[in-house]
Amino acid sequence: MPLLTRTLSASLAYVPALLLLAAVGLSQYSANLYLGALLPLVFLYALLPLLDYLIGLDTRNPDRAEEQQLRHSRLLRLLPVLALPVQLVLLFGTLIWLQGRDDLSIQALLLWAISLGVVSGINAINTAHELIHRPGRTERITGGILLSLVCYGGFKIEHIRGHHVNVATPLDNSSARLNQSVYNFVFRALRHNLYQAWLLEKQRLAHQHLPAWHWRNEVLDWYALSLLVACSCYVLAGWTGVLFFLLQSLIAVIELEVINYIEHYGLQRARQANGRYQRPTEMHSWNSSYRLSNLLLLQLQRHADHHANPNRPYPLLRHLDHSPQLPGGYASMMLLALIPPLWRRVIHPRLPQQPDRRGNVIPG
Repeated sequence: MPLLTRTLSASLAYVPALLLLAAVGLSQYSANLYLGALLPLVFLYALLPLLDYLIGLDTRNPDRAEEQQLRHSRLLRLLPVLALPVQLVLLFGTLIWLQGRDDLSIQALLLWAISLGVVSGINAINTAHELIHRPGRTERITGGILLSLVCYGGFKIEHIRGHHVNVATPLDNSSARLNQSVYNFVFRALRHNLYQAWLLEKQRLAHQHLPAWHWRNEVLDWYALSLLVACSCYVLAGWTGVLFFLLQSLIAVIELEVINYIEHYGLQRARQANGRYQRPTEMHSWNSSYRLSNLLLLQLQRHADHHANPNRPYPLLRHLDHSPQLPGGYASMMLLALIPPLWRRVIHPRLPQQPDRRGNVIPG
């Protein structure tokens, strides 16, 4: 596939952001605040699952020549960085526009916060996920700022030094256990992951003979930035602006954790004779190669390859036939997960054989 085509395809990751801008335009034109706010939700969770099945899978992987092109493309490297100015426009632009409306009610404000939160989960968190895996300091900082715009800066620490180390083991709160419901999982993740990020930073600083409450503590830095954003929202719209910022953040974070649920549900790494777990492989994450939703998510659904090769940039992620395969894209799987009995009925037959706690292989 030509590099230009790849770049144009990758730019579809900004469709959710454009949806929110289109939503503002629709509400402005129709004079109906509710109608516009529903547009991103209807597209992402009603139309996208249908389009995924109609357009189908993309199981093609780049060959060596294409890999070299993609690896050295400055445009593909720059594309995720652009999410930062886009997210600032989405957050502050939407808030300023809403404040200028005479017909703004608390119900409309909440609906718009939910709609922005769903978009932020893709534009801010999903893009930040790509950036915090990058070797460049500027890109990692950009990822941290994006996460601060949804009050989840701790993810930058916990995801790299916690989740990727402990994935598919009982030590990881971001790996869903067999028969665990999505509701239990999300509540547990929200409760433990920030604390885990704090512990990881505390350990890092202790190795440098520094106290946990130090300006070099990334958790403090990123949440200080979130506080600054909240203060900016207060200046723009008072406590209404703060509520709007916090609610869109909560929705974005819940969306992330539901995705975490479906990415590793029921998969386990075997414990070795020395007591350590086997290294993460492509068998410890669910793969989904539905073409359209992968383009919207920077190939995140090729998650099996991501965990086997966490430093591989998004254009190079591969479809792996032998990895556990989801029967749909993330949008449809998220809806399915909300009905636990139906989720288990669909997913359990697809589980590969799993090891028990002693390392013995048992049927999934």
